[in-house]
Amino acid sequence: MAKVILTHEVHGLGIAGDVVDVKDGYARNFLMPRKLATPWSAGAEKQIEGLRKARRAKEIQSIEGAQAARDALQSAEVVVEAKAGESGRLFGAVTPGDIASAIGDRAKVDKRRIHLAQPIKALGEYTATVSLHDEVSATVAVKVVAAK
Repeated sequence: MAKVILTHEVHGLGIAGDVVDVKDGYARNFLMPRKLATPWSAGAEKQIEGLRKARRAKEIQSIEGAQAARDALQSAEVVVEAKAGESGRLFGAVTPGDIASAIGDRAKVDKRRIHLAQPIKALGEYTATVSLHDEVSATVAVKVVAAK
């Protein structure tokens, strides 16, 4: 087992600054090449502790901002235009990136934080969950219409 410090959030493993034990191959072949983690050392642990304190101070402010963004996102539906056939079936699928760009200026949302229950492959109305913070998430109504 390898002990690593996460530098970015890894779904199912932890958030930036967490010290986790993972298998050697996972650390060497996946986390390290993608710069998602660094090897653990005592000096790095002290540096990460400083980052954790700064993150905790910012977290209180970011919860309030996330709640305001949640209210803005849930107040109106997001309209996504996509090419579709006459039967209403899409040519391709609506991705979280499409939804993030449709949200636009209402809130700054990373496409990796948008979760769909199922792929969107037809015209209609759907729901998506947006993780704005560890403790705050928003349910967004997504309406898919045919592009002109």
